[in-house]
Amino acid sequence: MVFCIKVSLSLPKTYLCQHYFTYINSMAQPNNPLHGVKLADMLNYLQDYYGWEGLAAHININCFKSNPSIKSSLKFLRRTDWARTKVEELYLKTIKR
Repeated sequence: MVFCIKVSLSLPKTYLCQHYFTYINSMAQPNNPLHGVKLADMLNYLQDYYGWEGLAAHININCFKSNPSIKSSLKFLRRTDWARTKVEELYLKTIKR
């Protein structure tokens, strides 16, 4: 379905397009609680909440145990689907509390 709307606002065209696509994307995934949440934001939240030792206790991943850092953990999580899934699940459990 295509909508053609004539808009006579003083807003820039890029502003209107950006918010239109944000609206369309939010309609595409209304039941996804992780939609729009970046992996870096999830990891920073979990690290602040649990600390590195707590994260290592909840998720048995070496990037949380030996010389942990946000940068190295993000690199590993972006390449390893099973580890990213565990981090996403822990994030969802944590924000529900």
